[in-house]
Amino acid sequence: MPSLKDLKNRIASVKSTRKITKAMQMVAAAKLRRAQDAAEAARPYAERFNAVMAGLASSVGGSDGAPRLLAGTGKEDVHLLVVMTAERGLCGGFNGSIVRKARIRASELLAQGKTVKILTVGKKGREMLRRDYGKYFVGHIDLTDVKRVGYANAQDIARDVLGRFDADEFDVATIYYARFQNVITQIPTEQQIIPAHFEGGEEADTALYDYEPGEEEILADLLPRGVATQIFAALLENAASEQGARMSAMDNATRNAGEMIDKLTIEYNRSRQAVITNELIEIISGAEAL
Repeated sequence: MPSLKDLKNRIASVKSTRKITKAMQMVAAAKLRRAQDAAEAARPYAERFNAVMAGLASSVGGSDGAPRLLAGTGKEDVHLLVVMTAERGLCGGFNGSIVRKARIRASELLAQGKTVKILTVGKKGREMLRRDYGKYFVGHIDLTDVKRVGYANAQDIARDVLGRFDADEFDVATIYYARFQNVITQIPTEQQIIPAHFEGGEEADTALYDYEPGEEEILADLLPRGVATQIFAALLENAASEQGARMSAMDNATRNAGEMIDKLTIEYNRSRQAVITNELIEIISGAEAL
């Protein structure tokens, strides 16, 4: 049975921990508002961009002049998995859910005899994948010093991926991130970016437009931007999901610390009462012996 001093020290320690988790919860709540606004503001542009690109792609996708980013290499032997996670922990299952989805896909591809290459964005994903898939790593993007994700960060990642594609290092590229739904729910998402795959083609009526120069030339110019746009949208969704998950995790930790303090306080009071009772019994027994 712990002594009164041990219980008192433990109560003080848990109270200090609760102050830290409460502060982290408040910081995450403040950051979440900005990150959520940025993610939601980017969605209409990304959706409309994808719709226009889908319309263009549907009209030239089968032609001989289709850009390589759209047509692909004609093979699916080498897959590049771009795993996008957070630089820091203490955000619940946010990082684990993204890594888990990437692990499942990597295992499936390896079982099919495909070649897997992994590009990590964020330190936590790299740490979680290193033990089992470290030999498949081909690069890492460090965003530790980035306070607020911008389009320039997405362009850097896109240049890395496109450079590898131009060098024939892979055939298919897929990004993994968490789509923000609310503070409680972040959805792990898998999205192919090379060969370019756009949803919403039915929303774009290409028959209403005449393109100058031709559709192939426009696609050749816009497809690299499309890759950067998809990566940027994923980074924004990830940023909002990370802060939402951290806010929820720190709220749970704060409440758990409060419950532990209550239990320890009850145990401390009972132990203290037992010590007082024993001392009274000793005093009374001594008095009676006299």
